[in-house]
Amino acid sequence: MFSSFNKNNLVKKIIRYGRLCGEKNYTPGYSGNISARYKKGMLITTSGSANGYLKSKDIVYTDFNGNPLEKGKKPSSEKFLHIEIYKKRPDINYIIHVHSPFLSSFASASKDLLEPIMAENVFYFGGIPLAKYALPSSKELVENTIVYFDKYDAVLMENHGFIVGAKTMEDAYLKLELAESYAQTVLNTKILGGAKLLTQDEEQAIISLRS
Repeated sequence: MFSSFNKNNLVKKIIRYGRLCGEKNYTPGYSGNISARYKKGMLITTSGSANGYLKSKDIVYTDFNGNPLEKGKKPSSEKFLHIEIYKKRPDINYIIHVHSPFLSSFASASKDLLEPIMAENVFYFGGIPLAKYALPSSKELVENTIVYFDKYDAVLMENHGFIVGAKTMEDAYLKLELAESYAQTVLNTKILGGAKLLTQDEEQAIISLRS
């Protein structure tokens, strides 16, 4: 069970990275949510909170049935998406969901980021798939997205946004930063006439560097 950090430290970490996401315009306005595995549940941002302006009151301890364990606080409506990822992937301790401009552009255009274009992205992601659209906060959205976490740590959600999970908050954030930059680069290559794709052999050589 993930409990190596106390609650106050985890709350501070969520606030810190939420504000960093806000400074980078990865989480405009009230969009997105952030969570951390904690004891038998998770700490997650509350419904209606703004990741870029979080305070401790904006984070609630919630069990894995979706029930808040602190009075007067309502967890994000996307809570079950976080819960199912934590259940499926015991190696994931932190989740960031945002509507950053470039990643959301690909999601809204119904385009994945699976093509092998840059070595770093092949190495860290293998690719970023696109989950089929479903109503935000719905059971269908959870089902459409969670299937990709068998193989991937980051997923685009059609007409919605982006979600990434990792062992550490730092890793989750840095992968978000990398993915947003990658989406911008891919878009720029389209303006320039299209990207030169890595060959299958080149892609496998990059993946082999993970070991």
